[in-house]
Amino acid sequence: MTSTTSQDMADKTVLVTGASGGIGLATALGVATMGARLGIIGRDRVRTEAAASQIRAAGSGQVDVFVADLSSQSELRRLANEVLDRYSQIDVLINNVGGYWNTRHATADGLERTFALNSLAPFLLTNLLLDKLKQSAPARVITVSSNAHAQGRIDFDDLQGERSYSGSRAYNQSKLANVLFTYELARRLQATPILDQHVVTANALHPGVVSTTFGAEDPATVQRVFIPFLRLFMKTPAQGAVTPIHLATAPDLEQVTGRYFANSRSTRSSKASYDQAAAARLWKVSGDLVGMTTAGDTPSRH
Repeated sequence: MTSTTSQDMADKTVLVTGASGGIGLATALGVATMGARLGIIGRDRVRTEAAASQIRAAGSGQVDVFVADLSSQSELRRLANEVLDRYSQIDVLINNVGGYWNTRHATADGLERTFALNSLAPFLLTNLLLDKLKQSAPARVITVSSNAHAQGRIDFDDLQGERSYSGSRAYNQSKLANVLFTYELARRLQATPILDQHVVTANALHPGVVSTTFGAEDPATVQRVFIPFLRLFMKTPAQGAVTPIHLATAPDLEQVTGRYFANSRSTRSSKASYDQAAAARLWKVSGDLVGMTTAGDTPSRH
C-alpha cells in the first residue's frame, strides 16, 4: 500500500480478532509493516504465538498476544479487561473473527455458536472497549462482514436456530447482523458530542471470497465437494486483507462512518441492512443477551 493511501501507523495501537490465520493474520501483517503496535487475538495459543512471530519478523511494531474463545462471554470480558489493562489507547479495532458450522452447536452460554461468535462477539467486545476508543479518538471500528449478508434475514423469532437450523442461513443472518450493528453503532456515535472533530467511526466490509480454512471444522457438503476446485479462483488472504487494511489506515477515511466497503470502495449494502428499526431492535436484543446495563448503555466488564 502506498503512502498516498495509507498513513504511518507508528503511534497507533490496532487490535485484530481472529488473527492467528487467514484474513486476520494477513491484515495484522499489513498494518504491522506500517509500524503499528498490534494486539492479536486468537483462540489457540500455539497458533496465535506463531502468528505473532511471523508478524514480528515482517513488521516494525510491537506485537501482543491475547488468547480467548470469543464465543464465550466470560472469555470476552476477561479479554477486554486484559486489553484495557495493557493499552493506554486503542486507535483501531478490527472485528475479524468469524465462523461457519453446518450443524448447530451451542456455546458455554447456551447460545447458537454462529450468532454468538459472528454477531454477539463484535457487539460485546466493541462496547466493552468503546470508552477507550472514544478516549483515543480519532479511532476506528472495522467489522468484517460478507456479501452473504445480502441473502440474510434477521429471524427475531428464532435467532438461535432452535426451531430450525441451517448453516448457511445462520451465517447469512450473522453477516447481515454485522452490517446492521455497524450502521447502528455509527448512528449512536454520531449522536454524541464531537470535540475538535475527533470521532470514532464504524464501517463494515466484504473482503472478497478468500481461500482460507474457514468452515473446515464443520463443513457443509457443498464446501467439501466444490471448494477445492474453487480455490483457484479465490482471493489469497493477503488480497482479502487489502480492504480492512485500507479502512484501518487511509487518512481520508478518518471521519467516514456508517459505510459498507468492497474492494476498498464504499458501496451499497443490501436493502435490509438499512432497516433502522431492525438495527435498533437487534441492538436491544443483543444487549439483553450479553447483559448490557441500561445505565449508560454499556455492558459490565465482569
